[in-house]
Amino acid sequence: MPLAEPTRIIAVRHGETAWNVDTRLQGQLDIPLNDRGRQQARLAAQALLHEGPTVLVSSDLSRARETAQAVAAATGLPLAQDPGLRERHFGAWQGHTYAEVEQRWPEASARWRRREPHFGPPEGETLQGFFDRCLSTLHRLAAAHAGQTLVLVAHGGVLDCFYRAASGQALDAPRTWELPNTGINRLLHTGEQLTLVGWADVHHLDEAARDESQDRVGHAA
Repeated sequence: MPLAEPTRIIAVRHGETAWNVDTRLQGQLDIPLNDRGRQQARLAAQALLHEGPTVLVSSDLSRARETAQAVAAATGLPLAQDPGLRERHFGAWQGHTYAEVEQRWPEASARWRRREPHFGPPEGETLQGFFDRCLSTLHRLAAAHAGQTLVLVAHGGVLDCFYRAASGQALDAPRTWELPNTGINRLLHTGEQLTLVGWADVHHLDEAARDESQDRVGHAA
């Protein structure tokens, strides 16, 4: 049986939103980019011209979709949307800041900070369920576009799952890698094997990008 032709994956986090600035959990709430985020998206789009992208897919949430639309405008690629690339659903916590979550749900917040795989916020996704969704989506899209350069525009939590899968990091391992807004992340997909090529490239930006989870809660949603 011949080996699957590798798919080059360029995974990009959406541009900045007002809720990123406020360290407010967006989850699957539909929050638009702020002005800085729109500028970041335009700069990322120009940087991606040099990558030779052939396929463009984004989360259907507006902050990712708007970022991807800048890429589509620069490259001329059609934009497909896939709900499998959505951020983790944080249930009752969506709309609250990290500090508010810790204050209102102290015990649950501690479990979240420990990254317990089978814990989920009230009415939200478990970490394991979220990880499985993200990787299933990645494998499906990569297999459908074998041999191509696939740009995926998604969210901090989604990219965190990709990094862990490619680097062999456990779900409950503390996050020590960056997830900056419009960071460009490069991976190679061969069959079911995911290899890390490069991470958190922000050379295209004219100022430092935000990674609001400096305490490494780990989702940068």
